[in-house]
Amino acid sequence: MEPYALDLDEAMIRRERRKARALRATQWWKRRIAKGVCGYCGRPTPPKDLTMDHIVPIARGGRTTRGNVVPACKSCNTRKKQLLPMEWEAYLEDRFEG
Repeated sequence: MEPYALDLDEAMIRRERRKARALRATQWWKRRIAKGVCGYCGRPTPPKDLTMDHIVPIARGGRTTRGNVVPACKSCNTRKKQLLPMEWEAYLEDRFEG
């Protein structure tokens, strides 16, 4: 089942992508990734391999703010896709309990 996605206009998506690029250039973000830990699985990950993931994805109405982004390893970011936090938690529970 594909997650629900909002009909977002291209201007809003471009604006959020610009904000993400700007946020990645800040000292705040550089300190976050310097810790070298995935915000989802907690595995040590070289800072250069951490990606910025929107906890609430842009496609689901999320915004690029400090409170809505987390450093994520490529594996977690790829698996999470556009899931909301509660959907991601349910996915992890199903995966590891089943």
